[in-house]
Amino acid sequence: MTSFGWQILIALVLGVLLGSVAAAMGGDAEESPNWLMTTLDTIGSSYVTILKAAVVPLVVTAVISSIANLRDVSNAARLAWKTLMWFAITSLIAVVIGIVLGVVAQPGVGTGQAQPGAYSGTEGSWLAFLKGLIPVNVLGLETTSKVLDPETVKTSVNFNILQILVVSLVVGIAALKTGKAAAPFLTFMQSGLAIMQKVVWWIIRLAPLGTLGLIGTAVFEYGWTSMGSLVKFVLTIYVGLLLVAFVVYPVLVKLNGLSVKQFFTGVWPAMQMGFVSRSSLGTMPVTQHVSERNLGVPTHYASFAIPLGATTKMDGCAAVYPAVAAIFVAQFYGVDLTPMHFVLIALVSVLGSAATAGTTGATVMLTLTLSTLGLPLDGVGLLLAVDPIIDMGRTALNVTGQALVAAIVSKREGILDMDLYNAPRHGDFGNDDAASSDPELATASSSGASAHAPAGTSDGQRTE
Repeated sequence: MTSFGWQILIALVLGVLLGSVAAAMGGDAEESPNWLMTTLDTIGSSYVTILKAAVVPLVVTAVISSIANLRDVSNAARLAWKTLMWFAITSLIAVVIGIVLGVVAQPGVGTGQAQPGAYSGTEGSWLAFLKGLIPVNVLGLETTSKVLDPETVKTSVNFNILQILVVSLVVGIAALKTGKAAAPFLTFMQSGLAIMQKVVWWIIRLAPLGTLGLIGTAVFEYGWTSMGSLVKFVLTIYVGLLLVAFVVYPVLVKLNGLSVKQFFTGVWPAMQMGFVSRSSLGTMPVTQHVSERNLGVPTHYASFAIPLGATTKMDGCAAVYPAVAAIFVAQFYGVDLTPMHFVLIALVSVLGSAATAGTTGATVMLTLTLSTLGLPLDGVGLLLAVDPIIDMGRTALNVTGQALVAAIVSKREGILDMDLYNAPRHGDFGNDDAASSDPELATASSSGASAHAPAGTSDGQRTE
């Protein structure tokens, strides 16, 4: 069977071809789309809708479960604080790299696109962003109304991911403090997370269809001039991801007295799985496994840091990507950015990285960034066309950063097993005999093109 990576590439080629055919057939994307355009748009938008549907239960179960794991951690408050601090430090470095690349490369300049008619040009407000963290209700629900005509008003209900995260953190901490009485609730949350991981993997398997629809729609709507800008955008993103992964991370590893070679050989299985699965939560079991078995992170700490990182630690999705993407959208539509805009990008990336959710995090984060900066939200739909290509690299960086922070904090706190960290690697999972007893984990990263899911999320099928 064709591997998952090849399925994505085939879908990209078919999307470009079908989008070109749809453009040749004529019609207008807004008023009179042809049947092929309508089909491609329906496929792409439906996939995005399914992805968004998984965000809320993923955030709630993952955050509460990760906090619950602190029950078994000694000196939990100190470890939690150090973990969050290193999350913020690495995110800030990554977002600065993204901003510099966006300004220097200027991927969105020269498209000639007009600003959307609905765009008001109102600048974002950091105060509005901070106020937005305060939950208006326990479900994080928000309603918006739009007047279609004098007699029709359209009202829609949306979830505010940041508010849901705040609620989940409060509930998780309260459950932790409650003790035995909350044990059934925490068990239920952990079971819910396992179920959602299975659902997420099913959604991931539909990614080739979503890719075909989104890229085909983009080719039809924006033409080859705009698509050329998207290629430059993709290249700029990957330069940023590579700089963070292979320049910033090695420096941090070395500064903390650890071997760079041992770190990358240890984390490599998770990087591979993240690249082909495009899901930090789907890769989470592998990330935690290699953190414990290859990097020597204690199990009691890894079971807190890795699940929390899978929802809130996203140097790819929530730092490099939104920085370059926001600058691209501004340049694409000819909007001038001020120094305050760049400050807001950094603020949203560091504080708002919690809005990521392991699958649709980048889309949520981009929407949050553009909204805060007051930039045209039309750019979200444009960038979704090439999102599958970018998401592979973003997710690989995400899971690498999650393992990095766990290793660094463990080393600085004196709880890292240095014998395991420095041990010779045997096979994909290092010198871990336990891997052989878990066939799913043992084969999950046997090839960079394998789409076999990690334990807890696999359908038990090979795709090679």
